Amino acid sequence: MDRCDREAGLTRLVLPDSLPAALGGDAVGVPARFGFRLLGRTPRPGCVFADSRWWWWIVPAGSDLDLLWPLPAHYARGAWVPGDRPRLIRGPDGLSPYTPPLPLYLMACQLTGAAPRWPARIPSARGT
Repeated sequence: MDRCDREAGLTRLVLPDSLPAALGGDAVGVPARFGFRLLGRTPRPGCVFADSRWWWWIVPAGSDLDLLWPLPAHYARGAWVPGDRPRLIRGPDGLSPYTPPLPLYLMACQLTGAAPRWPARIPSARGT
């Protein structure tokens, strides 16, 4: 952690050594009031961390590419999160620490009442 991270009050979520993180690791957080509802609606949740204010799901690095996560959700690159040392409250069902980001995104949109926003379609080489 560098000085800026400490000054900003950020903590890095650390996965158990037994879980490979070959795809890097970012985190998606929601206020604690949404935590249980989102956990109950998310298929195949991976590692989930929580403190008294936020719940965090581990997703592959780059899961924010072309997605606008709905407020009040927060996307944290490198799993550097605000808060008071969130702890692991749920491990994955399998060997992957990741929650699939697209279902998590859709559930976050549903819980917050936001419409999913997809990037504009890029035309193919054939012009369709």
